[in-house]
Amino acid sequence: MVDDDNIVAMSLKTIIEATGNITVEALGSSGSEAVELYEKHKPDVMLMDIRMDGMTGLEAGEIILRKDSEARILYLTTFSDDEYIVRALKIGAKGYILKQDFQGIAPALETVMSGQSVFGDSIIGRLPELMQKNSRSDFDYGRYDISAKESDIIELVAEGLSNREIASELFLSEGTVRNYLSTILEKLGLRDRTQLAVFYYNNLK
Repeated sequence: MVDDDNIVAMSLKTIIEATGNITVEALGSSGSEAVELYEKHKPDVMLMDIRMDGMTGLEAGEIILRKDSEARILYLTTFSDDEYIVRALKIGAKGYILKQDFQGIAPALETVMSGQSVFGDSIIGRLPELMQKNSRSDFDYGRYDISAKESDIIELVAEGLSNREIASELFLSEGTVRNYLSTILEKLGLRDRTQLAVFYYNNLK
């Protein structure tokens, strides 16, 4: 875990380890230290702040993921900033949650460890707004063998609609929507709806 506030770091370590399921192997306080600690410990998940003196958490994450594309990095920050969210998504972070939701930190770590992505509700709710700043008209779903109907479902998932809402929107049954989603996730090699929303956002032009 890397955070430039030692008091915060120790407090979070206590909260996280109190679950009994997670051990914090090492603490760091800068982006450069994060890179060194990752190479030394190869942690299951790296929990990292974003704003730090010198190298930021985002810069450190980019270096780590360039060397190890399988690295699981979960950002924990007090700043819900559009620019940070976009960059975290683009470099391949597995999650972005706010420190204010300290009770959700341990569950988020376990979710990332299970192979899923985690973005706080307040952040997921803003993805559609971020997406609308871009156009996807030039993106070619054909190379993924994604049909027009499947691309419609991807867009609606990214906008935050539930299976029931998607079914109503496209005049399909919920079961059919679930089947479509399973097929889409398999074609794209993704695990869940959050990763699908991230895929959609990352491929906007």
